Amino acid sequence: MKTHLNIILASLTLCATASASAQTTSELVEAGFNNEWLTYGHDYAETRFSTMNQINDTNVSRLGVAWTFDTDSFRGLEATPLMMDGVVYATRPWSSVFAVDARTGELLWNYDPQVDKTIGWKACCDVVNRGVALYDGKVYVGALDGRLIALDAKTGQEIWSVVTVDQSRPYTITGAPRVMDGKVVIGNGGSELGVRGYVTAYDANTGEQAWRFWVVPGNPADGFENPDMEFAATTWFGNWWEVGGGGTSWDSMIYDPEARLVYVGTGNGSPWSRELRSNGMGDNLFLSSIVALDVDTGRVAWYYQTTPGDDWDYTAVQPLMLTELVINGQERKVIMQAPKNGFFYVLDRITGELLSAEPYSLVTWATGVSKETGRPIETPQARYADFISTISPGPGGAHNWHPMSYSPLTGLVYLPSQQGTRFDYTVDPNYEYKPGTWNTGTPFGSTEGITRLPQDQYAEGTGPINPTQSALLAWDPLANAPRWQIDYPTGPSGGTMATAGNLVFQGTADGHFVAYAADDGEKLWDVDLGIGVIAAPSTWELDGKQYISVLAGWGGSSALFGTNPTGKYKVEGRLWTFVLDGDRNIQPAQGIDRPELTAVPFDAAPAVQSHGADLFAQRCAMCHGRNAASGGTINDLRYAAPATFDIFQNIVREGAYTGLGMPNLGAFLTEAEADAIKQFILSRRAAVMEQQ
Repeated sequence: MKTHLNIILASLTLCATASASAQTTSELVEAGFNNEWLTYGHDYAETRFSTMNQINDTNVSRLGVAWTFDTDSFRGLEATPLMMDGVVYATRPWSSVFAVDARTGELLWNYDPQVDKTIGWKACCDVVNRGVALYDGKVYVGALDGRLIALDAKTGQEIWSVVTVDQSRPYTITGAPRVMDGKVVIGNGGSELGVRGYVTAYDANTGEQAWRFWVVPGNPADGFENPDMEFAATTWFGNWWEVGGGGTSWDSMIYDPEARLVYVGTGNGSPWSRELRSNGMGDNLFLSSIVALDVDTGRVAWYYQTTPGDDWDYTAVQPLMLTELVINGQERKVIMQAPKNGFFYVLDRITGELLSAEPYSLVTWATGVSKETGRPIETPQARYADFISTISPGPGGAHNWHPMSYSPLTGLVYLPSQQGTRFDYTVDPNYEYKPGTWNTGTPFGSTEGITRLPQDQYAEGTGPINPTQSALLAWDPLANAPRWQIDYPTGPSGGTMATAGNLVFQGTADGHFVAYAADDGEKLWDVDLGIGVIAAPSTWELDGKQYISVLAGWGGSSALFGTNPTGKYKVEGRLWTFVLDGDRNIQPAQGIDRPELTAVPFDAAPAVQSHGADLFAQRCAMCHGRNAASGGTINDLRYAAPATFDIFQNIVREGAYTGLGMPNLGAFLTEAEADAIKQFILSRRAAVMEQQ
């Protein structure tokens, strides 16, 4: 109990520090985050823990609907709703922002940045947006096309806008900005398509650039931006800059106002394969790392690389979290992360010292992390230069962007994990850099002719072997083990939120919103929303009442690649808000049924089908799903109306559907290649008909 008391006091000290600093540098003023939700992770520490306990484990069963707001969106909703001064702010796909009355859900204003929908192909994992930042009467949003935009919080009118990327390159922004020391900090995405990642800080009032941190070095012939990049270049080989190198920091950023450090999680390499990217050598800094930056200059204070020489798309862009833990009798200021690679890390956030790293999922690429060197102990099958190797976790990771939360009352981290992911990694022997498509260097189509690693050469790896697809783990960062676990039969569920009412809230992939007891995992409340949830909830107080809000809208990478646990398609997303004894009727969102199919003739020649499958994997799968099986947020091409195939060339190569977000691929595909793709889709349609 003494340990938990120390943790609580330390957490409150951090919050007090944040509040004091916030009076001059952030909208987090006068401890407002205790009864409002003013930033993505609730506080600077991004614990997603609320001290409110009006809703608690004794009365949560009385939760009812206060109001709902239909978003008019059929794509993934990933934003955490913010609440300030009686207004709830959130985002939809395509980076649009809306503000609603927190008492009624009535729309106050809407802002559409008018993103050109033909660039949707640049977004590897749906045209999503994770939310806004608030500061000094402004609302900040990162637009998919690379703009950072400041809006008037009362009217939604644009105040300023800056282009943060080279828009001729396949950069995107899907993450929520953060405000730190009067600066708005934003990263970008695009590693899969071939870019060089970076994070930029802008003056929150003017939009003027304050500093930029490049994650990976550029062409040495052009000179280095600073000594950090010159040092990083010593860990790279070959001509990595020709594709870009990757490293995009598309989500996690966090700030310690006392240490004046900005912590950034960085992304995977481009291509994925180090063999192609860096001649098979080097750690490739600062890929897949936690990097501490000076808030004034953006220069590196320290770094810790979770996956040296990343070969597996093991980003460290997953949420970061600050707290204090008593370790070996000593109170340590720590930063915690559960990145894709399957290990849960606890580091000293002032020095970067590794304090612990233990597996929270099945891990076969490494048997552990050395406490002496801080490096993973790789298994023989980990590097796959000359063969196909089945590795866990897969590219989706043991944990992705879905936020975790931490309760100082229980000392537990509530982690949405993926327990059973794996992937057949191999180097594409025919790889060449192709602008406008995925450049992972790993084939998603045919692997004919590539040798598979014999089973007797696999090492066991480490971590729990769990047949479930995903789980909610109550992870003890001191014991380095789960305290309790809720198994799900579906893919990744939504982010979590913990409260002082001994509660943990999470939305699930199969369309439920659930409250668990934080101490032992007992399910206390469950409501069917009718659509999968991937976003994290928030809680806030208004007029003496505590509310819980969550965006429900299936989408993201899971939906694009063919998963839809509810079995419903084209379901409109909705913002739900709950309160004790809420009396609005709960009407789950409704989708549409897939149509009965009619046969369309196709060319079944094996050579045509193989060619079409490879081209589909390269050009189409990122939106329409692997093997043409979509999760329903974007049209499942197997179920398209027969007339669609009569105008297939017009759609694919002449831009007939650009207004709907379908890019014109005429510059990338010949008529014969487009026809091969059509034949492959029709073969997949026929396979569905055989099963009906």
